Amino acid sequence: MTIRKIISFLIIVLLVFLDQNFSFSKQGTTKVSFDNSIEAVSLRISNQLSTSKDTKRADRLIKRFLRKWELAGASVAIVKDGDLVFAKGYGYANREQKQEIEPSNLFRVASVSKLITATAIMKLQEEGKLQLDDYVFGEHGILNDSIYSHIRDKRAKRITIEELLRHTAGFTSKYGDPMFLPLAIAKKMKVEPPISAETTIQFALSRRLHFRPGSRGSYSNLGYVILEKVIEKVSGKDYEKFVQKNILNPAGIFDMHLGKNLREEKFPNEVNYYEQSNAIKISAYDGSGKTVFRSNGGNNIEELGGAGGWIASPAELVKFMLAIDGDDSHPDILSRASVVYMTTPSKRGFSPIGWKGTRSNGTWWRTGTLAGSSALLKHQTNGYSYAIITNTSTWRGPEFTHELSILMSRVLRSVKKWPAEDLFNHFEARPERMALEEIPKFQDWS
Repeated sequence: MTIRKIISFLIIVLLVFLDQNFSFSKQGTTKVSFDNSIEAVSLRISNQLSTSKDTKRADRLIKRFLRKWELAGASVAIVKDGDLVFAKGYGYANREQKQEIEPSNLFRVASVSKLITATAIMKLQEEGKLQLDDYVFGEHGILNDSIYSHIRDKRAKRITIEELLRHTAGFTSKYGDPMFLPLAIAKKMKVEPPISAETTIQFALSRRLHFRPGSRGSYSNLGYVILEKVIEKVSGKDYEKFVQKNILNPAGIFDMHLGKNLREEKFPNEVNYYEQSNAIKISAYDGSGKTVFRSNGGNNIEELGGAGGWIASPAELVKFMLAIDGDDSHPDILSRASVVYMTTPSKRGFSPIGWKGTRSNGTWWRTGTLAGSSALLKHQTNGYSYAIITNTSTWRGPEFTHELSILMSRVLRSVKKWPAEDLFNHFEARPERMALEEIPKFQDWS
């Protein structure tokens, strides 16, 4: 064995067994540490790889859209027959410093997070660790911990996992979404802010349900926060770590994380978030008394977690989608039966599992909206599927994702010939390759 091979082998061993975090330091240095021995994989894709004369019209459409809606930036990823044919950023990740968006940039994906959480639940069901008709609360429920024992409405003891997944558990936002009322709940529960997700769940259980579980539907962020706690209880692991190890990593995704609340806490390759010009400031979630924008300390993104806390690049989102589509072009992380169950429209008109909407023709979509970001992930049966995320919110709120859908329909029609190269070949990096290749130098995104 040559000295070079010995050195390479020793490096691989260190990468695999040292429990470190991977990060890029300031430009010109190569300080690197690793999480699960795998790099932030989407950093291998650049805008240049998706720049061609064939896609110039698509570029113009997206840039015009950014100007019309006064968006700081957006990022797009398109797959054709399972290949990543386009991944490109537009506008600014940091408008103040004129840092342009690259496909590697991470964005808050808001309620697209629910699809990730739902996938984790279905995975646990496949492993026999839970059933969708299991009760969640009460002495016979999964969350039978003492902190959840004070239940005012006994009907809450009949809430099942599937009812949480389909938004039919009895929770509504009639008096405001509890996930966005941190200071009011802290006062009601007589605790000091910032409050935890557990406190919000305790608050909900101290109130009456708005309808009998399973009788009708009402969109609920709280329901998916509860599902996050179900995953932790059943798996015995931290929610984020469980999802990364059992859902994302097997799908070849290694740079998706739960986001943070404040700009100064964001990940190195995460974008800054901007709100519409007439956005108002509110009291900070942590009770500090500061008046802040919702996107930077007004909303508690960390408490949203499994309901809306994930950050990702569009390229990683479409890769995740390909792993739960029931198609053989990419290995799936769920069985075909689970995929069908998640996407088959409910006979009673209830929400599908994880997805925002599904049609029997195989068109599925998942939207997400927060102050400072808007996301759309769409699966289509014509061979083309996509993800688009912005780092700016608009006055249209959740309805803005409809504009994103219209834009992407035009973008897809505008290109007659997509690049033949599959960008997933750049996307997937393995520890053994990292050890033998020169580590690229990236600038500090903070």
